[in-house]
Amino acid sequence: MPSFHPEPPFTHGQADRTAVLLCNLGTPDEPTAPAVRRYLAQFLGDHRVVEIPKLLWMPILHGIILRTRPAKSAAKYASIWTPEGSPLAHWTAKQATLLRGWLGEAGHAVLVRHAMRYGNPSIASQLDALKADGATRILILPLYPQYSATTTASVFDAVYTWAAATRNVPELRFVNHYHDAPGYIDALARTIETHWKHHGQPDQLVMSFHGVPERTLHLGDPYHCEARKTGRLLAERLGLREERYRITFQSRFGKAKWLEPYTQPTIEALGKAGTRRVDVVCPGFTSDCLETLEEINMEVREAFLHAGGKEFHYIPCLNDNHHWITALSRVAQQHLAGWPTEAPTAAALADARSHALAGGAPKGVCPVAH
Repeated sequence: MPSFHPEPPFTHGQADRTAVLLCNLGTPDEPTAPAVRRYLAQFLGDHRVVEIPKLLWMPILHGIILRTRPAKSAAKYASIWTPEGSPLAHWTAKQATLLRGWLGEAGHAVLVRHAMRYGNPSIASQLDALKADGATRILILPLYPQYSATTTASVFDAVYTWAAATRNVPELRFVNHYHDAPGYIDALARTIETHWKHHGQPDQLVMSFHGVPERTLHLGDPYHCEARKTGRLLAERLGLREERYRITFQSRFGKAKWLEPYTQPTIEALGKAGTRRVDVVCPGFTSDCLETLEEINMEVREAFLHAGGKEFHYIPCLNDNHHWITALSRVAQQHLAGWPTEAPTAAALADARSHALAGGAPKGVCPVAH
């Protein structure tokens, strides 16, 4: 017999609620080797992230990678850690708070929480919390504008795993992508234009997206196409000619061929060719994190200057930009369509309580049948 998690107790008179769960990739709890080891074990142990048979991969992961990489990664995390903790965790939590406010101003009284695919707060724990708050309809909204099996689908896997152990599964909806949403493209463009207003324009704008193995493209993953479409739409919105920008892919891991062109070699080549100034933006990252603050703004910056470049600008992620939160709220509203999202009226709550009392239902028993 399957074992299901205990359901939260019924609260008689509590109206059904609609909720949004913002999901991001995740981060270690602290910039230490043990915390990074726990995080990497979960992240690199996901079959969506590393598509190597477990019998082959697990000995490599636990016998080599998790013995050598955590200390090096912890030092990198320490270089970007803030008084608020992990930048990614800070910005994701703030986005959830702002989204709740934006939706509320639009007349949608929905619950909004955030979760991490790896690390804390976990997707399962936040879904449990939403159910305890009365949510019977939940929109899963990944903070990945471009769909990839390595990211978006992995979030869905976590939700399905939670649902498989849940007796009373709420209605669920999933947002697959919004890589070409006008509000998202506009928010990116406005962020870049604000930077250029204060610092002038570069010789080259490089749009760096997170990389994935090239074989995933040939196997049908749409990520490469969606990333390139985002880049093209962003360039058009900025009025850039083709020779003024590059679309590249970063964060290569392992020896397999990944999506090209690679970010750092491209920027090094620009420096060697005499390009004076390069600006880099990371459209696929909605929150600043290790890959943007350390890899791009430290490692790639140093590589460009060492190669002969004179001026390197990193343009921050969308973070809490109000144009971005507006765009995110529009994506949420589009996918919430048809679900009741208004706040329950006092009369409706009173009616629910009276039905519960009139039914004489014992504590913890649903009054519907009484």
